[in-house]
Amino acid sequence: MTINFDTLKASLVLYGLNAIYAVLLLAVGWYLSGAMQRFVTRVLSVTHRVDPLVTLFVGSLARYGVLAVVGIAVLQLFGIQTASLVAVLGATSLAIGLALQGTLSNLAAGVMLLLFRPFHIGDDVEVAGKAGKVRSLSLFMTELVAPDNTQILLPNGQVWGAAIINHSAYPGTGEVKVAFPVPGGRRKYAGRPDTQGIAQ
Repeated sequence: MTINFDTLKASLVLYGLNAIYAVLLLAVGWYLSGAMQRFVTRVLSVTHRVDPLVTLFVGSLARYGVLAVVGIAVLQLFGIQTASLVAVLGATSLAIGLALQGTLSNLAAGVMLLLFRPFHIGDDVEVAGKAGKVRSLSLFMTELVAPDNTQILLPNGQVWGAAIINHSAYPGTGEVKVAFPVPGGRRKYAGRPDTQGIAQ
């Protein structure tokens, strides 16, 4: 068996260039995904008609969409046909679904949180044993800020599957407690004589 070193060298050069192109494409795609997220968030924020929670969610969705397109482009760069890839993924969809059931449940829970909106940005909530102010909602995570300025990241599946206590839903109806000092000393009650001075 003879080895054609010229053919081997040409193949190595070809795959090496494809690997470099793939790395560059991934780097550019990562930058474009962040830029797309910022652009969508800025556009939706300018309108002042879209809830900030929806704005952050759509921005996150746009970012992952760009990353998915970049991933398909990288696969095509190495000669992998997307049609055959879709067929393989369709044949193994059950196994993939079982392996990613936690991730998929978080994604579905994020969509449900977006549709029903049990809380908004800045609301003071308690959920899954954690308390804090809502800062953002992404495809897979809900971010809270604790009173001591600690970041809390909760999977959307836990948020949607737990009781949500929203202290900001009905503002102005909470109990107000006021503490003030009371001077000490003897007290005289109406209708009762002072007992001081009575002989023992």
